[in-house]
Amino acid sequence: MPPIPIPDSDEDLLAECEVETFRSGGPGGQHANKVESAVRLRHRPSGETVTRRDTRSQHRNKQLALNELRRRLEKLNQPRKRRVKTKPTVASKRRRVEAKRRRAEKKKFRRPPRGDE
Repeated sequence: MPPIPIPDSDEDLLAECEVETFRSGGPGGQHANKVESAVRLRHRPSGETVTRRDTRSQHRNKQLALNELRRRLEKLNQPRKRRVKTKPTVASKRRRVEAKRRRAEKKKFRRPPRGDE
């Protein structure tokens, strides 16, 4: 996936987003419950969605959402580390087989005795 260009100014970043406001509920009491102070930003180019409903102020929530969106886009643009495949060590294989053998012995004693035993 090619890197997503992140605008330097908040206004340009906001222009790339769909902004939705809604009633948040939760902390903030009656004011937060009856005023549309929560903000949801959907970044169109990347499809990333950020929701903020921390404060009773819509403007503060919008700023917090922009900061979070900027952080997430920077994280998306970082190249992923390649996974280095590793093999289990000889000692770990031996421990695993030994544990399976002990478990089998334990379970063998749970069985009802057969007629020849």
